[in-house]
Amino acid sequence: MTKSLNEVLLEGEPLRPFGRLVESGSEGRTLADVPVEELLALALDAKVVVLRGFGLLGKQELENYCRAAGEILQWNFGSILDLVVRDTPDNYLFDKGDVPFHWDGAFAEQVPRFFLFQCLRGEGAGGETVFCDSVQTYRDAPEDLKELWARTSITYRTDKLAHYGGLAEWPLLGTHPATGETTIRYAEPLDPARYANPLFLTVDGISAEDGVRVMEDLRERLHDARYCYAHEWRTGDIVVAENHALLHGRNSFTGSVSRHLQRIQII
Repeated sequence: MTKSLNEVLLEGEPLRPFGRLVESGSEGRTLADVPVEELLALALDAKVVVLRGFGLLGKQELENYCRAAGEILQWNFGSILDLVVRDTPDNYLFDKGDVPFHWDGAFAEQVPRFFLFQCLRGEGAGGETVFCDSVQTYRDAPEDLKELWARTSITYRTDKLAHYGGLAEWPLLGTHPATGETTIRYAEPLDPARYANPLFLTVDGISAEDGVRVMEDLRERLHDARYCYAHEWRTGDIVVAENHALLHGRNSFTGSVSRHLQRIQII
């Protein structure tokens, strides 16, 4: 007997250390057959949901599907970003190298609740998208460090060579708007010697010595395997991620690259 979509969603397999893999279990189903509110509720609970075996949507269909759950973040290119490696990129997102941890919307007027990727083509070695559970990272941190974080704010500066840029100031800690949990809002600095369109950070609210301590500690703590799920892409994968609890980035590609992701963000 063919399982209902509700059964398929409920029976998804857990990923490690967090997340959920949901496989279609039936031919002919597409993302449009998955109730978007149920999908986002699952993503809020699991933080990352991977859908596999569901057909992808065209750009307009994808935008309509996501708009049923909320406002869509708009950029100068529209709502859907095509993520492909370019020969001469102005921004590191389109390079073969790694993408350090960040959260979506730091330079936008509104921070999205969720973002959705669909993988049109997944060939290539490396390039895993890595998600860090900042809520659990905060929970496990020592109390003296939490107190230091609570006094820390950071100003981010980058030239607007892509769809975002300028100046943005954020406290290091935030409050999740749905769960009330404490989150870490941090974008890792980008060395201009390594990254196109580098990102510069200025730490405020604490001493310069403590600022160095905070950044050095975050460089180690956020990359601890206990808090990170690395997604290895396959053609046809759909990934929905919760943007307030998580930070995300990408590992470097290690071989030839022929991958095409599309990303849309739900406010």
